[in-house]
Amino acid sequence: MHSPSRRDVLQTAAMAAFTLPAPAQRDSANGLPTRALGRTGEQVSILGLGGAHVGRVGQKDRKEAIRMMHAAIDGGMTFFDNAWDYHDGWGEEMMGLGLEGGHRNRVFLMTKNCAPDYEGSRKCLEDSLRRLKTGRIDLWQFHEMNYDNDPDWVFEKGGLKFAREAVKAGKVRYIGFTGHKDPRIHVKMLNKPFPWAGAQMPINVMDAFYRSFQNEAVPLCLKKGTGVIGMKSLGGGQVQARIPSKTAITAEQCVRFALSLPISVLVRGYMTMDQIEGDLKIARGFKPLTDAEKKEILALARPEAEDGRHELFKSTQVFDGAPHRKLHGFELA
Repeated sequence: MHSPSRRDVLQTAAMAAFTLPAPAQRDSANGLPTRALGRTGEQVSILGLGGAHVGRVGQKDRKEAIRMMHAAIDGGMTFFDNAWDYHDGWGEEMMGLGLEGGHRNRVFLMTKNCAPDYEGSRKCLEDSLRRLKTGRIDLWQFHEMNYDNDPDWVFEKGGLKFAREAVKAGKVRYIGFTGHKDPRIHVKMLNKPFPWAGAQMPINVMDAFYRSFQNEAVPLCLKKGTGVIGMKSLGGGQVQARIPSKTAITAEQCVRFALSLPISVLVRGYMTMDQIEGDLKIARGFKPLTDAEKKEILALARPEAEDGRHELFKSTQVFDGAPHRKLHGFELA
């Protein structure tokens, strides 16, 4: 009997990545569809705006960063992503400026907690609320669950205890987590005794073949009613998107592929207004790719996908944030 090769196994696994259809969508007045965020009942735009990139734009030109945020909201992109540690807090401060004047109530606001312990979590939330100029965070996520002990620390050191108290106090509505290193850690977190509202993870064409979140973590999220928040659809990078710049796969193919998987929202980082407008054009009235179209894109990815060379957030520590390096005693970048 013929034994399947590693390449055959990988191909079979990759094909499983799209056996589950994209979630049902709702139309909106501006044409940008929404999807349910897991069991929460919340409807979120299928595209989300990343706080790290808009914060970088704002370091050079605050007015342009605010103009970009307002354009995204007006275009129906109402899921806003951020984190306590982005640009030493400036990412949140810049977004806070953009959400003044009534814009805050037009978005579903998510930011991330960079501490696993009770007091550290309390400080992160206080800082985030002040910087974002708001009294509530819609989704507060434990950031960078990247190493095997991270999920344990959230429970053992009191971070989740504080998060639950913040929900009772009305400062947080939902609790989730993020990670970019290994789907095993997401599975461990999902199997902890807590009903996570959201789980953020890399979702891209290369991921189908290497430490695959879409094959290992997404199905468990769907089983447990946890909303899947995709990121790094172009392979990461502040200025140069790695997958389109290093392979024959286009940025549009990357975005369409990710949106065709069973995710609630795809967070994207934008450095220019043209990038926002380009994604809005893709997402308005979005129709998921057919299986044949997804197979075609996967075929382009496969030759360079199996060793993580285009997913440095998995295969290196390049994308690990400073607070999380410090927690684990790693050298700061």
